[in-house]
Amino acid sequence: MKTLGHWLTSPWRRSAVAAAAGALPVLAFPAPSLWWFAPVALVPWILVVRAAPTGKRAGRDGWWGGFGFMLAMHHWLLPNLHVFTFVIAALLGLLWAPWGRLVRRLLGGEPSGGRVVAALLVVPSGWAVIELVRSWEGLGGPWGVLGASQWEVEAALRLASVGGVWLPSFLVVVVNVAVAVLVALPRCRVPAVAGLVATAAATSAAWALPSRPGIDDRVRIALVQPGVVVGPERRFDREEQLTRELVGQDLDLIVWGESSVGFDLRSRPDLARRLAALSRETGAEILVNVDARRSDRPGIYKSSVLIGPDGPTGDRYDKMRLVPFGEYVPARSLLGWATSVGEAAGEDRMRGSRQVVMDTGNGPVVGPMVCFESAFPDMSRHLAEDGADVLLAQSSTSTFQQSWAPAQHASLAALRAAETGRPMVHATLTGVSAVYGPSGERVGPRIGTDTSAAQVYEVPLAHGSTLYVRFGDWPLYAALLILALWGAGEAVRVRRTARERPVPPARTAHGSPTRPAR
Repeated sequence: MKTLGHWLTSPWRRSAVAAAAGALPVLAFPAPSLWWFAPVALVPWILVVRAAPTGKRAGRDGWWGGFGFMLAMHHWLLPNLHVFTFVIAALLGLLWAPWGRLVRRLLGGEPSGGRVVAALLVVPSGWAVIELVRSWEGLGGPWGVLGASQWEVEAALRLASVGGVWLPSFLVVVVNVAVAVLVALPRCRVPAVAGLVATAAATSAAWALPSRPGIDDRVRIALVQPGVVVGPERRFDREEQLTRELVGQDLDLIVWGESSVGFDLRSRPDLARRLAALSRETGAEILVNVDARRSDRPGIYKSSVLIGPDGPTGDRYDKMRLVPFGEYVPARSLLGWATSVGEAAGEDRMRGSRQVVMDTGNGPVVGPMVCFESAFPDMSRHLAEDGADVLLAQSSTSTFQQSWAPAQHASLAALRAAETGRPMVHATLTGVSAVYGPSGERVGPRIGTDTSAAQVYEVPLAHGSTLYVRFGDWPLYAALLILALWGAGEAVRVRRTARERPVPPARTAHGSPTRPAR
């Protein structure tokens, strides 16, 4: 009977196993939401990589695992981008090739206790840098950051208030490395157990730190979710009907989802008048999202627009970070062929230039984001710094109704709320719509993808700021510092080894070694 090691000598079998192992962590995210699986989800991948026969092969195992992770995380794009989904996964998977070599370098063979200790810091730092690099909008943004799988875990939300989603992400990888060491290298169990204890201590310390603002008020915010409605005119009619059901509810704000208005309000004053009438009837301002070609400047924009009793108030936020291929095609001259094999954007949307906070009169000061932007921790942090009482994300996941995408997207609001100490409202056209309090706790019911409704929420407000808002992305800077220190140490070790290597004695013309003079 062939052993597993012999079976994995086939490059294609090994690649398939690495890809499958890389896909496993996705089970910790919505919709499966097996959050408890995350602390061991990377173990099979780490074990495959550490056993690679060469550093080059470890890099390939890292690449294949990254491909599996990215493909599984974004599999719901397949009906829209088709084969291009595989291209994107393969390109992003390359980010894990150096990580694979790093894992083998530190954990391959029979490592010393010192190397295991280094692995507990360096391997998670390498993962953190990968998440930093792929958080760039042009590479798809920070969708699927490992720490985001812990959005329902109070301990992780507390950690997020200290160091953003990056801190729970880092610690989850530490636990995975420690478990992998316990499985494959039992003689190194002491540093592995020490790593687990240190992680538990760091998590416990989050309860002792004054990192969470206190609740001091409440506001009543209504979300209007029309459901699946074909055509912008019919959608507007349905949203108008649902909003009228809110009359007499003593509201502070009403929020419609992304692309809730499909016409520029300057060119459709009739719609502006209808919205103003709704504001007067309900006694609350309405935040809509206009997805249309603007009459005052060229191009199509997605814009959050605040409507008061007299019509648009002038408060407007134009979406800044666009979805690659969904709202624009990167390097269109080179990658424009994606429009012929899928549903990539036929015309690039235009970008806004700055974030905006809006004063809703007697209601809260709100910081709007549009769809994909709720994945970026820095955007919500800046809005909190600028004085937002409530964070808002207007979204539309109608294209991906039957996939994991709506649940994954809604879960991000819990993390943004915990990071900033500000409640966050996630309002969509077709679900999932949800509200989370300043600690990331759920407020009221979620509105699922099969629902058309208007729902009122009592949203708690908080004062003060979290450590994450004050100090920003410090876990990422710490990870970069750890990698730099380790790299410098490796360079010194290599130079010392080269100096200490004995020089072979010179030989004479007859082939015998010369002897030093006595």
